[in-house]
Amino acid sequence: MSRARRTRALLFWILSIALVCVIISAVGLWAVNAFKPAPPPLSTGCTAAVGSDKYYLAPDQAANAGLITAIAVRRQLPPRAASIALAVALQESKLRNITHGDMDSLGLFQQRPSQDWGTQAEILDPVFSTNSFYSELVKVPNYQTIPITEAAQAVQRSAYPDAYAQHDPLGRAFASALTGQSQGTLVCTLEAPTAAGSPSAVKKALEVGYGPVESTATATTLTIPAGDVTGWSYAQWAVANADSLNITDVHFSGKHWNRGDNDGTTNKGWQSAPDGADASAVVITVKAEKS
Repeated sequence: MSRARRTRALLFWILSIALVCVIISAVGLWAVNAFKPAPPPLSTGCTAAVGSDKYYLAPDQAANAGLITAIAVRRQLPPRAASIALAVALQESKLRNITHGDMDSLGLFQQRPSQDWGTQAEILDPVFSTNSFYSELVKVPNYQTIPITEAAQAVQRSAYPDAYAQHDPLGRAFASALTGQSQGTLVCTLEAPTAAGSPSAVKKALEVGYGPVESTATATTLTIPAGDVTGWSYAQWAVANADSLNITDVHFSGKHWNRGDNDGTTNKGWQSAPDGADASAVVITVKAEKS
């Protein structure tokens, strides 16, 4: 074989090997991308913090906690009443308005028509059942200071009274935030809203728990004049209900919670408001209609 032919053959083999290497690299890169695990889903839920301890509820549970606590605020009950109610509801129904239970037990507090708590329809009304619970709780002597097992058992007459104690820390954390005693401690991490919200729907839901409130509204915002403690109660109630009401932002007292402030797994929490939120009014913003 001539020298020229040997050179051409060598170049052919070099180019062939290079081409094979390129193909292998391309296939390998495709395989890596094709089989790369998907990013983890956003960890949705709500937390209430007490110092370095954080307590978790799912969004629907947090919304029910907001209602139970709002009714305590409306009735001018101490935060301890709300924390007892939350602990009981967590034990009895996992803070969900369920339509079943032991024997004829129903609802958030697993109250029984056969024990004169009301009709099935009444017990399955969260407002009715919560008011019924509080009406019995305030009859318990020293319910604010006695152990939760005693206070809860006096109302519920449960077969397992000691079980309520395990939920006391979580009940205290969410009650403290939702009554406005602990400020900026309740945050929710949520997916982006899939539908437009309505300020009138937000006001209606808020008034179910708190009763009538003074407010003004635009197409996307609801503004509620409020003082410090009450304002934080409204503001953190709004965060707890953000998932179902398509709320995107809540502003109060120089702070704001933004639904989009996610780092992929958790919400950044309450941040300093860039526009210096009014300390005398809670501003709740919902997702706008598409133009």
